Amino acid sequence: MALTIKVTAADGTLYHVAARQLNDATAWWRIAQLNGMTDPDLSTFTTPVTLVLPAIDTALNSGVPGVAA
Repeated sequence: MALTIKVTAADGTLYHVAARQLNDATAWWRIAQLNGMTDPDLSTFTTPVTLVLPAIDTALNSGVPGVAA
């Protein structure tokens, strides 16, 4: 079962969400990719939006694509 959260403009950016939820701000792109987003900025959200979060990948030592532990 996928983990989902609600975010608003007050959450700032996907960098902030990734840091809080995945313990890695550089993993923002994984959240964006799962949710069909290209921009990490959440300031345009006028209502809460539900986002699907990826599983924490312990094989990665960073959220940067192609960088493995």
